Amino acid sequence: MTHFPNPHLSVGRRLSTLVIVLLFAGVPGAWAQCTGPVGDLAEAARCTAHRHLPGLEAKIDPEHAYTLSELIGMAESSNPQTRIAWEQARQAAEAAGAVRSEYLPHLAGLAVLGNEKFINPFPKPLAPAGFTMVENPSADAGLAVSYTILDFGQRHAHLEHARAIQLAAAGHFQRENQDVAFGVVTAYYQLVNAQETLAARSKILEMERATQAAAEAQLANGRATLPDVLDARAGTARAEYEMEAAIGGEQAARVNLREAVGAEPSDQIRIQSLTEEDDSDRTASITALLETAQKDRPDLAALVERLQGSQQNLKAAESTYWPTVEFAAKGSVLSIWPTVSKQDGSSLGDTTQFVWNAGLRIHWDFFDGGLRRSAVLARASEQRQAAEELRAGQDEVTRATWMAFVQYKTALRQRQAAHALLTAAESSYASSLDAYHYGVKNLIDLEHAESQLAEARLADVEAHSSLLTSAANLGYTTGTLLRQGQEQPTSPEVPTK
Repeated sequence: MTHFPNPHLSVGRRLSTLVIVLLFAGVPGAWAQCTGPVGDLAEAARCTAHRHLPGLEAKIDPEHAYTLSELIGMAESSNPQTRIAWEQARQAAEAAGAVRSEYLPHLAGLAVLGNEKFINPFPKPLAPAGFTMVENPSADAGLAVSYTILDFGQRHAHLEHARAIQLAAAGHFQRENQDVAFGVVTAYYQLVNAQETLAARSKILEMERATQAAAEAQLANGRATLPDVLDARAGTARAEYEMEAAIGGEQAARVNLREAVGAEPSDQIRIQSLTEEDDSDRTASITALLETAQKDRPDLAALVERLQGSQQNLKAAESTYWPTVEFAAKGSVLSIWPTVSKQDGSSLGDTTQFVWNAGLRIHWDFFDGGLRRSAVLARASEQRQAAEELRAGQDEVTRATWMAFVQYKTALRQRQAAHALLTAAESSYASSLDAYHYGVKNLIDLEHAESQLAEARLADVEAHSSLLTSAANLGYTTGTLLRQGQEQPTSPEVPTK
């Protein structure tokens, strides 16, 4: 008796045992975090900030049977979109580092070589013209230091904004990885579908040949007519035609998979066979899936960080209404060689001395023509915009999760129905073939059963493909695709014929 699993199996906690096994088996350690399994935003931000981009070109060994995880790893490393997102995350990290430097003193070396000539008023008894001309060559070399002591939270707001933008860039990078991974998963399952279609077409061709042989045998026994045999031969020819189309479709699917990985166009690629899956009941509600999607979608996390960043930007703009207090000091060695242009051309004393100055500088703008007010209003508008973008994103994720859930459930039920249909069609054809041999049924009855079996085989293949892709889509939609250390929705396997 054929066992059919519960139709409500495994929707909430795992993305297909298939996806788990194939996606994570053999993932090289080098892929972790920056490419490969998705972790938290902070870890991704650290990784993109400190690690170098992996090699660009994807190399496919035509003799090696690839797992899904291997293909995803190559695609993430070679795809331009993930590399662009990686660089953007690195730029955000460097921008945060630049803002962090505002908390440290600024130290600069100064050196000045110059000369000046100026009028120096002088009593007429000593200078008949009432002035002297003084020329003063000088050299000054030293160090200057400045440090902001108080800014009423402006630096802190700038730093928190930069950190939020860095985490948002990491979330964008993670979602790009998931986009690329989902593209590879889709192309991979399309190849699986093409291979299963090819196998189904091969069985259909065998069935047509068996029908043709039966018709020819009946003709030889005087139980069939020549038109019956010709009709059976036409069925065989049609099956051969469809077989060639299936061969071409399988080769095209190989080319598409290589393209998704980022390798040169070719049909030279092999994949490992799919494994049977666990049929245990791991039911999860749509509520749990919606909560998972809101928590695990990297793009939603990026929108949250952008909202927090806009809030910090507003705080930074509001802090400009308050004064800033800065300490500044300078120490240098100053050399001067002044001369006075009197009739006797007398010179003043040359000297080289260490000089310094230090003090506190308080800066407070009282009037700026509305500059600060406009800046605050603009930052407040940006915050409201970010809040609306987050709300729109959450609504879109909820809608997409519902659609993916419904598609998955539908695909699951169709898969089970297709398996039942295939079992019934096989029994019907076998019975009709036996009856035709004994002359109980005619060729029309046999061809009808044959047509039903062919349709059932193809329906079973399409249902299996739909189940695989809908399971992957559910993981992609909820953000659990490539999620590290988390169980994902499963697509249970119904035994195939």
